Amino acid sequence: MSLSPTPISFLPLFLLLLPLTASSSIQTLLQSKGLPAGLFPDNVKSYNLDQNGRLEVHLEQPCMAKFDGRVYFDSVVRANLSYGGLMGLQGLSQEELFLWLPVKGIIVTDPSSGLILFDIGVAYKELSLALFEEPPVCKPSDNLSEDVGKKNRGYQDQR
Repeated sequence: MSLSPTPISFLPLFLLLLPLTASSSIQTLLQSKGLPAGLFPDNVKSYNLDQNGRLEVHLEQPCMAKFDGRVYFDSVVRANLSYGGLMGLQGLSQEELFLWLPVKGIIVTDPSSGLILFDIGVAYKELSLALFEEPPVCKPSDNLSEDVGKKNRGYQDQR
């Protein structure tokens, strides 16, 4: 008697081949890696995670959101995802004292502390994990990417 595979046995393999989409999926992924669900905004269109942990998140459009201050998301945000951290971030900037600084990493070393660490290059900023329970609303803004780009270049534009 030979047993032939049923179509149901191929279902898990088939699901692995589907593109990962929707903000609820990115929320689940973040939580499985020890990060809060609300790190990415509500307009996530899709994301890709390769076998090396390289995460690429696609948003509907560049936009501005608020955590403890204003943050800017490019239409594509990239990072290396590991347990408790997003390192080598590209495409995320945070406004500090009227300057837009690129966020280089986001780390949760001890979830029981209730804190999350943002590496903004020149400093580290500790924020409450409670700020990241839900995805923030992200609003598009005209010419926002140009403004953020100019502010990231700093004093060089003022010469």
